Amino acid sequence: MTLESILPPERALFGVPGGSKKRVLEFFSTFIAQNTPSLDSQEVFSRLVGRERLGSTGIGHGVAIPHARNPHCKSPLAGFLKLSEPVDFDAIDGEPVDLVFVLLVPEQADDAHLALLGQVAAVMNDPSTRQQLRKSETQRQLYDTLLDAIRRHASEDRSG
Repeated sequence: MTLESILPPERALFGVPGGSKKRVLEFFSTFIAQNTPSLDSQEVFSRLVGRERLGSTGIGHGVAIPHARNPHCKSPLAGFLKLSEPVDFDAIDGEPVDLVFVLLVPEQADDAHLALLGQVAAVMNDPSTRQQLRKSETQRQLYDTLLDAIRRHASEDRSG
C-alpha cells in the first residue's frame, strides 16, 4: 500500500479556509463523506477529533497529520489540504499549521496504518518539500509537487 495509491488528485485541496483546527477537520470530514458514500461526515469528524484529544497530530514546521480508524472505511484513504491561512493546531513546536495530510484507515489496519503514517511523516519532514508545497499556486501544481515528493521518498526507501 502506497500513499500514491490512496491519494487521487481530487483529494489534494488548495486554498482551504482555515479558521481553527476544528473547522479544518470539519471541512475535511464533510468533503470526504460527500466523495465516499460509505463514510458519514459526523463519524469521520468525531473520530478525527477523538484522535486529537489523545495528543495533537501537529508534527511541527506547519504540518499536521490528523488520522483515524473508521469501521466504514473499506481501504486506507488520504487527503491533503493546503490552508489559505495557518491555524493553531497545538503542534509540538507551537507553530501554526498550513499543510494538513489526513489519513483514514479501516478499523483493523494496524500495520498498513503505521506504514502509511511513516510515509507521510517522511515526506512532510523534508524542508524542500514543504517549501515547494507552500509555493504551489494551483490545485494541480500542489498535487504534482506532493506526488513527486511521495515518489522520491518511496524510491529512497527502496534504495536505502
